[in-house]
Parts: sequence; C-alpha cells; structure tokens
Amino acid sequence: MLDLTHKIYQLVISRLDGDKLGDSSYREKTDGLVRKGIGGFIIFGGDREPVKEFIDSLQSISDIPLFIASDIERGAGQQFRGATNFPSLMAVAAAINQNDSSDVHILDTYIQSVAEEAIDIGINMPLIPVLDVNLNPDNPIICTRAFSDDPETVSWFGRKYIDIMQNAGLISCAKHFPGHGDTAIDSHISLPVISKSFEDVMSTDLIPFKDAIQSGVGSIMIGHVSIPSIDPLPATLSKKIITALLRKELGYSGIVMTDALNMSALNDFDNLAVKCIDAGIDIILHPVDPIKTADELKHAVDTGFITEGQIETAFNRVMQYKSGLKAFGQLHLDYENHKKIADNLFNKSITLVSGRHDQAIPDFSKVDLVYAGDHSKVDISIIKEQMQNAVHISQYSGIYTDEIIIALFTTVAAWQGSSGISDDDRDKIRQIINRTERSIVISFGSPYVLRYFKDADMLIAAYDSSVYAQQAVLDCLKNNQDFKGSLPVNLDFF
Repeated sequence: MLDLTHKIYQLVISRLDGDKLGDSSYREKTDGLVRKGIGGFIIFGGDREPVKEFIDSLQSISDIPLFIASDIERGAGQQFRGATNFPSLMAVAAAINQNDSSDVHILDTYIQSVAEEAIDIGINMPLIPVLDVNLNPDNPIICTRAFSDDPETVSWFGRKYIDIMQNAGLISCAKHFPGHGDTAIDSHISLPVISKSFEDVMSTDLIPFKDAIQSGVGSIMIGHVSIPSIDPLPATLSKKIITALLRKELGYSGIVMTDALNMSALNDFDNLAVKCIDAGIDIILHPVDPIKTADELKHAVDTGFITEGQIETAFNRVMQYKSGLKAFGQLHLDYENHKKIADNLFNKSITLVSGRHDQAIPDFSKVDLVYAGDHSKVDISIIKEQMQNAVHISQYSGIYTDEIIIALFTTVAAWQGSSGISDDDRDKIRQIINRTERSIVISFGSPYVLRYFKDADMLIAAYDSSVYAQQAVLDCLKNNQDFKGSLPVNLDFF
C-alpha cells in the first residue's frame, strides 16, 4: 500500500537529458527520483543505444512501471541520434492522399515504423499526435507541427496515429487541448490569448479532440493558452476547461497532463502544480524541480487547498493505464527500411505551389542561390554545394541575373518566437524577384512565407529544413522525380 507522498510522485513526469547520461552523478540523481516513486520521465536528446540501456535500467529499479514520454512528432530521430528522421506532420499531410489506398498504406507503414522505434528505445508514451488546427499563418510554435488548417484533415490523420500507436501498445497523447493553432504567440515565451467565441472553438479547434476521444486516445495534453470566452485563466489551470469541458461535456476519461511546466506562459502564477491538480490534471509534466513540486502538493493536501481524494483520483487513473502497459520483447528493427520510408515521404511531400512542372534545371552550376531565414540552425550544405554562387541575402549584390533560387529556412522551435522571415529580408527578396529573368522561391519550413512572393516564377513548399527535404527539392528541380505534394493549408497571397 503506497503512502500519500509516493502517490503524489506518481503524478509527476520529470525531465531526462539523454546527453547527460555519461555523468555518473546525473544518473544517480535520476535513480534517486525513481526510488522516491517518480511517475516517469520525458526524454530529450542522446544516442539511441545508451538512452535505451538507461531506460531499461530505470524500469528495472522502479516498483511501478515508469511512463517514458518524448516529443517524437518527427519520429525518434527528432530526439535521438541513430534513430530515423521523418518529415514534419504537415509534410506528411502534404504527401498523403486520404483517398488513395496506396498512400494510406504508406501512411500506416510509416506510423508503425515510428511506433516500433519508440518501443525499441523504451518510450511508452509518445507525445503525438499534434491535433492543433493551424488557423494562424503566423503561428510561431505550431505551424508545420500541425497537419493542416482544416479540422477534418487534422482529425483524419490524428485518428490514424492514435489507432496505430495504441494498437502497438503505446499510450498516444493528443495535444494541445483546447487548441494552440490560432495564436501568433509561442507559449514557451508568454501566454497566448485566443480571442474567439466558444462556438468558434467548438466548431474548429475542438473537432480533432472530439474525434480523438472517440478513438480512445490514452492521454491529452493541455496547452498553455487562455480563451477568455471560456475562462480567462490559462487552460492548464482552468476547471472550466479541464473538468467542465473536457471531462464532463466531452466525456473524456483518460489521462490529462499539463504541457511542460517550465514554460514562461505561466510565469505570472504561483503554486502551479497544486492549481493544476485542483483543476483536474492527472500528470504534472516537466516541472522545474520535481522534488519541490511533490513537496508543494503534499503541503497543499496537508493544508486543505486540495484534497487527498483529488490525489487519489489522479493516482488511480495513472495506475489504470500503467497496469495496461505491455512488456515488449527484443525488437530487431530494419532501420535501413525506415530510412527508405522516410525518404519516400520527403519526396512525396514536396509541393509546387505555383509555376510549371516542366521547368527543370539540368545544371545548377549556372544558377545563383540566395538564402535567408534560420540557415544557421540547419545544415544547408546539400543545396549550397549544388550552386556556383551561394550567398546569404545580406551579402547579395543585387545585380540582374537570368535565373536565381531563393531558399527560405524557417524552423519551428520552442523559445524562438517566430516561424517567418524578417520584413527587411522580405523586401529584399521581392526586389530580387523583380529584377530576375526567372526566380524560384523555396520554403524549407513554413509554407506561409511563400504568400509574400506571388510574382516569383515558381513557389515550392518543402515543410522541413532538413538535408532530406533539401535533397528531395533538388531531385524535383532536376526532373528526377515529380512534384507530388498537395498544399495542406490555405495561402492568402499578398
């Protein structure tokens, strides 16, 4: 029989850095959390095999199975070296035609591959799918992490992920309830306030979550957003959103967890974990200090701010799902085949937004390349090495040229606060387009940046800044393969 303190620890998922596993003191500290009864870990980074071995060792010393969560929206390769790098979710939506049975088979095989790599590493709670409907083109934190700006499309892909992940024995996580797609603010930096009616929220943002609930999704993550038409409080702290809306009105009985509590959106609030539990949360994800968090929850029970019954309810729900976790045997994965699956998706996702399919570039050495955006955050050697002249937009001389490729790199990442390019760069690109015989603008990342360059001869969306996306675009431009992707969002051109 567990005491109250142990039950409280079961409601906390702490951070684990895979790149720190070589530090014996860090490993000992993590072991100590397990012995205190921590509910699990959310893992960031590291090499696949050492992370896998450490997770196995943690599970072996834990009296209760640990939840092992990770943000692997782009597959395990997003976090772990040695695992497969898959495209962004928006790229997947661009690549897959829901009405084509062969495409659906490709999708199923891909999701199964993501599930298998998660299982192989030891992840039993992949924090996917993202069910935000990306309604704001300037969204700095969702953008290409979303499947689409269409609720029905998001729902369809979301159900696929949930069904396959959970049939594989994993606990899928739908995020970020009640919807983080209609904001231009990154909740890692400050609290987004979404000024729309409850009816609008119900008819757009909540559609994918309703379908996820019907599909039996095991967990739902609450986003750090405020929707005053429902409750001015952040959703993470809102009884109206978690208990009244999600639990009672939508009938959800699975695990409800916070988004990471180390994010700045909630900086103006104290006693976060206590208020989360009081609002109806089951799992406190990624608090700054897990031990302090557990102490605060214990003190809140002792002082009557929350009841032992609330802890017991959350604990019982956690245990219900932990009792259903499968013990996986040794997997022998074909990582080479997974790489082929990923390459096929990258190739199928490349979208010709405007221009003609028959305008191939057989010799890139005669074409200038100008690049802009977050180029320093990614390896752009693949595309740079193909061009005779490749310069950053700040160094471009502005001379007239016959043909030019303008590559825009945008990375959707936490704490960054932007998924676009600067106004200055935008103006320079328009000038280049106007004095060039033939201009090709490629977005490696957010497709929304293309809406400013309607006068370009070709607009291409790749949804991703990786070397794999760059190679796929080059193959399309060389006519080695066709442009096969379909734009999963609407672009309102300026």
